[in-house]
Amino acid sequence: MASAEETLELSGTTRLIGERLILEFDADSSGLLPSRGQVAVRLQSADTTPTVVLEPDGRRGHWLALDQDATAALASGPGEQLTLRATLAEQWPETSVPQDLAEALEEAQDLEGTWESLTPMARWEWVRWVGATKNPSTRQRRVEVSISKLRDGKRRPCCFDLSSCTDPEVAKSGKLIEA
Repeated sequence: MASAEETLELSGTTRLIGERLILEFDADSSGLLPSRGQVAVRLQSADTTPTVVLEPDGRRGHWLALDQDATAALASGPGEQLTLRATLAEQWPETSVPQDLAEALEEAQDLEGTWESLTPMARWEWVRWVGATKNPSTRQRRVEVSISKLRDGKRRPCCFDLSSCTDPEVAKSGKLIEA
């Protein structure tokens, strides 16, 4: 397992799944990471060192979205072989809270400060759990359950499988869609 100071060379192949460009890491690269779930890393480049989150593929591997501001310039299209240099991040980046969850948190005045008291990693888990479905009624129910669990003192969505790929745009049944 890598330490926070150790530079990792992570290699993979870019793929297009639907309209999303991703970098799917090879097994050796994923094996360097400390978790089969999400892992925050700092990418090393000449200009910046953005912190990004590598996502699980549901098969003991990882992938990185290449359609984010911090990663959009890394590849021009599918089929490219890329090697990234990175270190494990000491702190997780903040996640973007979807509007439906943000509104529910705002309306739950008794939870004022609770969301901010969670670790950034825990906030990522809540956001991923809410967003891990394409079904609008399931999503609405997950927002409601999130508020209920937070009111009950839960710090994480305990039933969430961290090793499964949960982005419904690129995954099916917890696994990255095959090429």
